Amino acid sequence: MIGSATGDKFAKFAQGITLDQLIYLANKHLNILSPRYELQRSIDSNKLLEIEIIDGFQGDVVRPVSTLSGGESFIVSLSLALGLSSLASQKISIDSLFLDEGFGTLDSDSLELALNALNQLQSSGKMVGVISHVEALKERIPLQIRVIPKGDGTSFLSTSF
Repeated sequence: MIGSATGDKFAKFAQGITLDQLIYLANKHLNILSPRYELQRSIDSNKLLEIEIIDGFQGDVVRPVSTLSGGESFIVSLSLALGLSSLASQKISIDSLFLDEGFGTLDSDSLELALNALNQLQSSGKMVGVISHVEALKERIPLQIRVIPKGDGTSFLSTSF
């Protein structure tokens, strides 16, 4: 029986089913972006609504997602966002993705990993827009729309192709 007087047991049961669907869809994207990792729902009875990572480069060891580096976390977060998009749009195709920041905290290796993942998305037909102040991105993103402040409280747009 999954019921309780307050409905908590049923709510957790239903959330678990939805989380399983999200993880399944996120893993489809994660397998393309970084085949090293796979997501799974915790089997610990006290943490059934938590996500863990399976590390294929470490003999399929299961570990908390908190142990991922900045770049790895970015890839996993991106996969979860894409999985959530797939879950929310079962009948509608969403072919564009805009990322606002998130790059400023990445080291150069993590930034490279993240940009390679975004290039893979673009190669698969997705339009990827990046909103960022990170200078290193200017070298890697050929098509740019820049917002340049004039100094009087207004700005103008500049494009480069």
